[in-house]
Amino acid sequence: MAIVYLSLGSNKGDRIGYVQQAASLLGADERITIVRSSAFYETEPWNISTNTWFVNAVIEVKTSYTPKELLETCQRIEKQLGREKKETSTYEDRTIDIDILFYNKDIINEDNLIIPHKFVHLRAFTLVPMMELNSEYVHPVLHKNIIEMHSDLENPEMVFLYGTRVDF
Repeated sequence: MAIVYLSLGSNKGDRIGYVQQAASLLGADERITIVRSSAFYETEPWNISTNTWFVNAVIEVKTSYTPKELLETCQRIEKQLGREKKETSTYEDRTIDIDILFYNKDIINEDNLIIPHKFVHLRAFTLVPMMELNSEYVHPVLHKNIIEMHSDLENPEMVFLYGTRVDF
């Protein structure tokens, strides 16, 4: 079983509800077990032109899926929750976004799948929740742990939304 960290985010509609639904659908899959979840955070949009802030969380899961199978499962859940992907390179508001941040210590660089996520080290909304779950996790490419990557951020601020973790 692989240990995987997934980022869940929403800035459209019932943001908290979409993040909760995505986690519930992932946890209902017989090949995925949710180990634990970070708290939920409300975060300023990153690299996107919108006024709607995101709700973000990171979950740690165990899975027997390969990275590609897990990506397909995440994309199916995104579509099920109303995510509309357009053929543009710009970020847009979304009901749900599920990103694979880390898959064990694997390094994958393929057309549709890059692990570790190519922006994980630049985003407070992934690093702060990761610090809750595994602050000593070492990025397999950068060779820095989560705390070190967070201290490298130019803008590490986040707005805390909920103080409790959600059990699934």
